[in-house]
Amino acid sequence: MTSGKLPAGLAPRLAAAERLRTVLGGEPFTPLSEAEIADGRDRALANKLATTALRRHGQIDFILSELLERGIPKKSGTFEAVLRLSIAQLVYLPDLGAHSAVHLAVEAIKRDRKAGHLTGLMNAALRRAQSHAARYWSLPESLLLPADASRRWSSTYGESAVTRFTEALIAGAPLDLTLKDPTPERIEALGATPLIADSVRLAERDRPVEALSGYAEGEWWVQDAASAVPARLMGLKPGAHVLDLCAAPGGKTAQLVKAGYRVTALDADPARVRRLQANLDRLDYKAEIVTADAGTYSPPALFEGVLLDAPCSATGTFRRHPEVLWHRTARDVAGRANLQRGFLTNAFRCLKPGGTLVYCVCSLEPEEGEAQVAWALDTLSGLELAPIGVEEILGLEAGITPEGFVRLHPGIDPAGVAGGMDGFFVARLRRR
Repeated sequence: MTSGKLPAGLAPRLAAAERLRTVLGGEPFTPLSEAEIADGRDRALANKLATTALRRHGQIDFILSELLERGIPKKSGTFEAVLRLSIAQLVYLPDLGAHSAVHLAVEAIKRDRKAGHLTGLMNAALRRAQSHAARYWSLPESLLLPADASRRWSSTYGESAVTRFTEALIAGAPLDLTLKDPTPERIEALGATPLIADSVRLAERDRPVEALSGYAEGEWWVQDAASAVPARLMGLKPGAHVLDLCAAPGGKTAQLVKAGYRVTALDADPARVRRLQANLDRLDYKAEIVTADAGTYSPPALFEGVLLDAPCSATGTFRRHPEVLWHRTARDVAGRANLQRGFLTNAFRCLKPGGTLVYCVCSLEPEEGEAQVAWALDTLSGLELAPIGVEEILGLEAGITPEGFVRLHPGIDPAGVAGGMDGFFVARLRRR
């Protein structure tokens, strides 16, 4: 087109394609914001297209193998991203219209000098996808997970759990909140369902988080039910001095403050530290904030408790970050496991004799959970396991292992409330 005016519906697709292109290149997915797309309906459309393409990535891989005999053309700009978005619309979002999917895909790559010569291929591929849409809709859900992850998790968690994983991937994550004061009135005002302790769940919402009842007043914070478990297991007396390592964005810090501890919250990234401080300010919670490396931090005095939410593969967060399924490799997991050992060693150094160390990761991989604890107990002299009892996490009994660890995953419904939860591993240790 020679005119500067874009066809209706093209702008959000261009934005979605550019965001998806970065994710295909290895970047984490972040939803398009109001600053990037001002119109709320366009923004919702762009994010829906992108997230559907990511959740259905495995099935779309299969579809692409049929549509493109020679694969994705090299150095073709946004061609792959636009094609994936358009297949997501044709097959999985048919209410958005087949004509717009094909027409706007062609219009999108016309505007990309690296992809403009592929309009014929785009049109032909999408016409073929349209003719096979019913068959593609019925592709097996086993394609949704990478084959190696499916085999690994079937062995660890069982095939029925992995079936729940695929269901959770498509459904996405509900919104869980931790309340300062979980009164019936506050829960009713939110339209929420109680989970365990002070966690509640909103299965559906029709407004941004910032517009929900009690947000401006600092009455709650966003925190998945699984993520809320580790801080509850510290088990120290109010007033104890506790270190929260890798603390941003601050949900666990807030829990520790709420429990009555004197909290030092540490993170290495200044931008994340600013976010942590802003979140605590909204809640009117106070903590000492330190910007430092969790692997080398040397405190002026030792702590009675340390909470280490270690950097990990984050495979347990695939309901909200489906790209981790395709981005993580065995080498990535091994690299993060090595990093975690350094952090565990320093967390131990920061702990007083008799103190409690809670170690957790949002990972489904035993190499980052059970194997790390075995290493720590074998390597760090004076460290011992403090098993977690079923009575400490009532409503999550299925997550307690025989060793006294907590092993949560999207196939477990907290307190029987539908929607699952993130994958999380938690262990509690003590220094003799």
